[in-house]
Amino acid sequence: MRAFVPILAGVTLRSRLLACLGACLGIALTSAISATIIHPHGSLLLLVAPMGAAAVLVFVVPASPLSQPWSVIGGNVISALVGVAALKLVPIPVLAAGLAVGGAILAMSLTRSLHPPAGAVALTAVLGGPAVWDAGFGFALVPIAVNSVALVGLGVAFHRLTGQRYPHRPVPTSDPAREPEATMLTATDLDLALIDLGETLDVGREDLDELLRRVEHHAIRRRALAGPITRR
Repeated sequence: MRAFVPILAGVTLRSRLLACLGACLGIALTSAISATIIHPHGSLLLLVAPMGAAAVLVFVVPASPLSQPWSVIGGNVISALVGVAALKLVPIPVLAAGLAVGGAILAMSLTRSLHPPAGAVALTAVLGGPAVWDAGFGFALVPIAVNSVALVGLGVAFHRLTGQRYPHRPVPTSDPAREPEATMLTATDLDLALIDLGETLDVGREDLDELLRRVEHHAIRRRALAGPITRR
């Protein structure tokens, strides 16, 4: 049953509560900011549902590569453009929906802006009805870009106030020059291990490398503190 109840590594009650608070403020203020910008321009969409999923990534897992500013803003805008193109060019809704999501994944992969909620943005472009059709490719700017920029800006402000790094930048916690014995792992070893797993992990390669080095460091310290094993 453990496969059906995955637990995020490093999660604490405090981090969960902060994530809830951040998502609450992020979506509420994104709505307010979007209303200020969008309402004067008529009956355009104010806030799209995929922003709720984007808020989960930005405030719950800000270190994820899928949560970074370019992923959120670039992924959403690019996917909106792909979705509108599918809507305009493919007259069969079922096919247009599939092409929109598949095309969005391809476009995000090529632009290094993979963001899961953006798949829903592409689908929203196809299923959004007259509002999206009338907006055309402007849908990518209003409301998608407006929503995305506002959410990312609020995410940056919130995480700085709560002491977290966002946008995330790996910060080494060990000094290889001072701990030569804790650097036996190489980048090649990590790459080969990832190939062995054959899975895409939701963690940056640099963060994974630093985590493994810290694990190795603590294992060496534990063995050193335990001292040599004597035989009788």
